[in-house]
Amino acid sequence: MENQNSGKGEPISCFTQQPFVLASFSPRRRQLLKMLGLNFEVIPANVREDVLDGESPREHAARLATAKAIAVGKTVPNCWIIGADTIVVIDGVILGKPKSEEDAFLMLQKLSGREHNVVTGFCVYHHNTNQSRNGVITSLVTIKKLDTSEIKAYIKTGEPFDKAGAYAIQGIGMFMIKKISGSHTNVIGLPVCEVIDTLKSVGVVQCSGKG
Repeated sequence: MENQNSGKGEPISCFTQQPFVLASFSPRRRQLLKMLGLNFEVIPANVREDVLDGESPREHAARLATAKAIAVGKTVPNCWIIGADTIVVIDGVILGKPKSEEDAFLMLQKLSGREHNVVTGFCVYHHNTNQSRNGVITSLVTIKKLDTSEIKAYIKTGEPFDKAGAYAIQGIGMFMIKKISGSHTNVIGLPVCEVIDTLKSVGVVQCSGKG
């Protein structure tokens, strides 16, 4: 007898149970959350992103995510805040956002034909109740071997200049991605699976299937 539900999945509906704020101006993080149908406010955090002496990449991402959430939480103390920070790491070195075409070229040249880590720290924080939930997610990305003309052409698109590591997998930069191990959304800027699970655990979001 044929299964009447074979090949048919129930659609997932996520909705906001408590107000929350994304402490980031990143259009990529905003889009990822909006794709789930969530309602939230965006208030960018103004936090210095210097690397501290002796700080590991994971520690750096976690510290900045928490600092962003706390900074914005002070301005909206009765809301849950999501803070996040994404970094690109190769040979133990953090690659930030390129400041010039030459800087972007050197970053892409360094990544060419190699594996690197994309690390995102996130913090879900509530100021008035002093509650916080934190996580750090790492994905392994393999970049194809890039020739000089490809790197220069990509830089001319302007896409690398507000991206850690000088590329974007959700944009033109997808042409250079050979493989991703781990969370794909983490490489975009927000590990959605882990963040949503955290929001569910504190009662901010509920997700359910509808048949």
